[in-house]
Amino acid sequence: MNAQKMTQKSLEALQAAQSLAVEYENQALCPEHLFCALLSQQDGLIPQLFQKMGAEPGNLAAAFAKKVGELPHVTGTGRDPEKVYITPELDRALTAAEKSAAAMKDEYVSVEHLVLGMMDAPNAAVKEVLRQFSLDKTRFLEVLAQVRGNQRVTSDNPESTYDVLAKYGQDLVELARQQKLDPVIGRDAEIRNVIRILSRKTKNNPVLIGEPGVGKTAIAEGLALRIVRGDVPENLKDRKVFSLDMGALVAGAKYRGEFEERLKSVLQEVKKSEGQIILFIDELHTIVGAGKTDGAMDAGNILKPMLARGELHCIGATTLNEYRQYIEKDAALERRFQPVMVDEPTVEDTISILRGLKERYEVFHGVKIQDNALIAAAVLSGRYITDRFLPDKAIDLVDEACAMIRTEMDSAPAEMDDLRRKIMQHEIEEAALKKETDKLSAERLADIQKELAAMREEFSAMSARWENEKSAIGKVQHLREEIEQVNGEIARAEREYDLNRAAELKYGRLPALQKELEQEEARAAAAEKDSTLLHDRVTEEEIARIVGRWTGIPVAKLMEGEREKLLHLDGILHKRVIGQDEAVQRVTEAILRSRAGIADENRPIGSFLFLGPTGVGKTELAKALAEALFDDEKNIVRIDMSEYMEKYSVSRLIGAPPGYVGYEEGGQLTEAVRRKPYSVVLFDEIEKAHPDVFNVLLQVLDDGRITDSQGRTVDFKNTIIILTSNLGSNYILDGIENGEISPEARAQVDALLKTSFRPEFLNRLDEIVYYKPLSKTEIAGVVDLMLESLVQRLAAKQLRLAVTDAAKQMIVDGGYDPVYGARPLKRYIQQKVETLVARDIIQNDPAPGDTITVDVKDGALALV
Repeated sequence: MNAQKMTQKSLEALQAAQSLAVEYENQALCPEHLFCALLSQQDGLIPQLFQKMGAEPGNLAAAFAKKVGELPHVTGTGRDPEKVYITPELDRALTAAEKSAAAMKDEYVSVEHLVLGMMDAPNAAVKEVLRQFSLDKTRFLEVLAQVRGNQRVTSDNPESTYDVLAKYGQDLVELARQQKLDPVIGRDAEIRNVIRILSRKTKNNPVLIGEPGVGKTAIAEGLALRIVRGDVPENLKDRKVFSLDMGALVAGAKYRGEFEERLKSVLQEVKKSEGQIILFIDELHTIVGAGKTDGAMDAGNILKPMLARGELHCIGATTLNEYRQYIEKDAALERRFQPVMVDEPTVEDTISILRGLKERYEVFHGVKIQDNALIAAAVLSGRYITDRFLPDKAIDLVDEACAMIRTEMDSAPAEMDDLRRKIMQHEIEEAALKKETDKLSAERLADIQKELAAMREEFSAMSARWENEKSAIGKVQHLREEIEQVNGEIARAEREYDLNRAAELKYGRLPALQKELEQEEARAAAAEKDSTLLHDRVTEEEIARIVGRWTGIPVAKLMEGEREKLLHLDGILHKRVIGQDEAVQRVTEAILRSRAGIADENRPIGSFLFLGPTGVGKTELAKALAEALFDDEKNIVRIDMSEYMEKYSVSRLIGAPPGYVGYEEGGQLTEAVRRKPYSVVLFDEIEKAHPDVFNVLLQVLDDGRITDSQGRTVDFKNTIIILTSNLGSNYILDGIENGEISPEARAQVDALLKTSFRPEFLNRLDEIVYYKPLSKTEIAGVVDLMLESLVQRLAAKQLRLAVTDAAKQMIVDGGYDPVYGARPLKRYIQQKVETLVARDIIQNDPAPGDTITVDVKDGALALV
């Protein structure tokens, strides 16, 4: 027999049969070995055919393995274990297989020909097993015709072209019949549009175009559900909707032409169905360029002729960007599709969608979803998760909240866990005390043992209660699953017009289950009023926690500690920012409005321009605010405007335009806010920037959004924008009257602002805050802050620092400069105090715990 005329699977089967003969120590290769090998092939055609004939492949393989076990074993020194010879029965079967291939006009001998050959020329063992399982050649050929159709074996891997739709796709209508598709709520207009296009004579191929997550795939599933319900025109009844998996079609196509062969066999099967199969290609743009190699056509060009002739009914789905990038460029492909735009649903529509899906998620996770959680998911995702689309982001929120509650239910409650740890600690202490003999240890041991007994009793009671609550929740979940199953059976019975069965389930079994579920839920709710260990309800609080985790924006209800912190935020800021009451008050009020939820949700939390001389705490307030809100002053997006003095540098904020170096990297401002949407954004020294830079900020200040160079919209609605400037600081310094800035000085600074910045920029700011120069009293407070920083650094070396009042007064007198603010003070402390302390540490090497005291001696600072 010519091995070159055998398919890959046939050769694999013969090699496996030979290995089997060696394993069983048989010197002859018989049909039983070959049958065993064919039935053991993974994803093989023969097990699939026998399965369809009603014979379990595993049982059939076991029967042939038993026959192989009965064959004579040949052992001994003279035998070469690797050599086996073919018996005359197998030789006759292989010859018959060649004849079968020729009769069927096939170019290669495939696995089905081997089986037909063994059926044509069977030995006694094969005859007996086939009779035992009631298998014959006629039935085998019938099943083969169903799978193979009228295809010929023209390659050495023909199995890839058999029953291709089942291999490279999923029948959505069959999934709908099995209740495996989620219900599709809304989208009736789009589904009707798709049905209308499918009913055309030519160019009857709708393509669903919309943003990711708006429900394009759901529309195809909605069509499948309608076909099952019979809610479609006559011409679409009993149609199949096959979802084609382009990844599976391309995967493993090693040789040239293999991909095209697979695709052609799919199209052939669709064509053969005479319009009964509608092909659904999700991510339609993948057909452009799929399988493209030198001298080969891509999938798009293979599809074009069938699409034009109306032989192929195809529904595509792709995003706007990919449709423009791939499909529109190929005008010949584009004209064969009819676009159906799928818009993002509104928040109200999303709530309806979530209500329709609620039951499925409750059954899957075994939790109860409250209606306020669904409303919160739609509203909060619409407001805070701006880079994704409804309803997908809202569904994800509900799903993750359910998963969070489920994992909490499956793990031991925190109270039990704490009690278990206490018991463990007491047991360790008890074991240690048992080894001691003194009276105190004996008394302590008696106390420990009493406490242990009480704790163990409490723990066992708590464990029993936890188990009871778990079993009650488990019972509710089981009832929900049973109700869903009964609903599926009712739908199936109604489709099949088995009205007796439908009525029996609808008016008998279903009401009984629903009543039982109500009773169990009422019992669980009553138990929950007592102190329950398990919490099985998804509320708006869980949804808010998930939103906070995803975005970093605090959406959840205020905890008592955070409430106190916000009410005393001005005091917290004043610990770092001395004086400047007006600035602190304005910023604090903006934060309070935002966290109370009454601020304008289409603008940033607050936008402030801080004006004043250098060193008075403008940048320090931004850092203090970041530390108060986020517990870390580094959680600040800081843009130094002195780096944006040139006109072209504006591209660094939002990203370089296409074609320029760095286009892929994004902008410094937009990327930072995309990653931390809840943050303080500080534009330092804005008067140093080029005027064109402010044009970029106009939309940020007014609408709380900006579009970067890649077309992405970045949300600034949860940021606090602070701009600092030294503009007009000379007027402020000269215009101080009784510790306040005079109205004349304010008017001069306002006039200067109007000449330096455009009116539309100034008009968009919430507040322009004037900073006063620091007085001597305020500088004394700054001295304490700066010395506290030195105290902390010395504490790391286990040393203490004491500064006398006289020394502090000398530092204030020496470092005070109203023009330069607190910065000269910092330099003064560095030169006069830190240098003294450093010299003492190196010279005297003080012991840990020693105190270094700074005082005034002979008119200068000295250590005493």
